[in-house]
Amino acid sequence: MHRRHACAGVAAAVLAATLAPAAWAQSPAEQQLAAGRFTIVSPFPPGGPVDTLSRILADGLGKRYGQTVVVDNVAGAAGNLGIDRVKRAKGDGHTLLVVPAGNLTINPTLMPNFPFNIEKDFVPVTMLAKAPNVLVASPAAQLKTAKALVAAAKAKPATLFYASPGVGSGLHLAGELFKQQAEVDITHVPYKGTGPALNDVLGGVVPLMFSNLPATLPFIKDGRLVALGVTEAARSPAAPDIPTLAEQGIPGVVVTSWYGLLAPAGTPAPVVEQLAKDAAQILGQADVRQRLEGQGLSDATMKPADFATHIRNETAVWAKIIKARAIVAE
Repeated sequence: MHRRHACAGVAAAVLAATLAPAAWAQSPAEQQLAAGRFTIVSPFPPGGPVDTLSRILADGLGKRYGQTVVVDNVAGAAGNLGIDRVKRAKGDGHTLLVVPAGNLTINPTLMPNFPFNIEKDFVPVTMLAKAPNVLVASPAAQLKTAKALVAAAKAKPATLFYASPGVGSGLHLAGELFKQQAEVDITHVPYKGTGPALNDVLGGVVPLMFSNLPATLPFIKDGRLVALGVTEAARSPAAPDIPTLAEQGIPGVVVTSWYGLLAPAGTPAPVVEQLAKDAAQILGQADVRQRLEGQGLSDATMKPADFATHIRNETAVWAKIIKARAIVAE
């Protein structure tokens, strides 16, 4: 009888260890993260990649730590309201920011009174996901390659036009970087959003545009747009037949749409490292990868130090372009 009770006690202990979080096995950083609820701030309205990534993280962190995770869409002021919310939060790992590249690497130079110091006010955790961009042309432009575009632009300077979602957008600056690297003069035509710009390129009103590859791939496949080159270091697995701009003799035009995770300044390094590991584990799951691919995104997680370097380097590239071209936010 005594032996039977002892065995039952061992079995119960094993079951309890399986079902309950093993606090004794957690690192101090994990224990801190498990000690309170999370808020993930998305500085834009619901819908779109920022919101999607925020909710994927919320689901994963909630399961990981057994805590409530709230996604707070704090929209306004081109994302600055939500960013400010996180800047003012306690640096304990429980308030996080999901934000697109432009708010970190373009706006600090583009906006004359940018209210943040990204390096001092925040701690980079990890890049989350990225999407390739592509230079497309209307079939009416009769251009088949980026090399042909460069030849046409040099033959008749300032006679070709390219559309963008607006002044200072990443896709606008992609065009300016292309002009610099290819040494051509092409006129920028800003629109209020990607949709109107893309519609006019599809209609042949404006011949060229840098755009997100997933958004334009259906039109490329049905012949309504011509892909001139991707702005990546290597060809995209989603469209392996489209060459890079570098392959066509235009190096240095690497412009990727990406989204990152940040924490408030003062967040302890071990907590930041743990959050980066958690994000990589969450985004690496097969069902999550499939969900990302449905939006044209791919996992781009990296170590915090590498992410900090990436932000710093890309900010320097865009600052140089913005100042050289005297671009000012509208």
